[in-house]
Amino acid sequence: MIYHITSRRAWREAQQRGDYRAESLETEGFIHCSTDVQVLPVAEKYYPGQRNLLVLKIDPARLSPELKWEPPSGGAPPPGVAEGELFPHVYGPIDLDAIVKIFDLETNADGKHSIPALD
Repeated sequence: MIYHITSRRAWREAQQRGDYRAESLETEGFIHCSTDVQVLPVAEKYYPGQRNLLVLKIDPARLSPELKWEPPSGGAPPPGVAEGELFPHVYGPIDLDAIVKIFDLETNADGKHSIPALD
């Protein structure tokens, strides 16, 4: 399984449209995703203190677009992710049936993120 962090608004828009598209699909040509162990470091680096976020659990076997495992865009991985570790990138809109579960990305009082078990 792979995971993607998004806003509640973007998820509502995806449900209305029938597929999920991140802004990075337009700007970089793919949707950034993570493994289960990469989700929290990615959240801390790119979404510090943000609230009302969701984590989409995606079944790669159900994806229509190509999935590539690549180095992190921008060079260095976020703190907590080993150098050289690859990230899943989805090269097209994600079909809603590939999203098998949705989790709240919780934020505690000091602004740090926490996630439930991603199973």
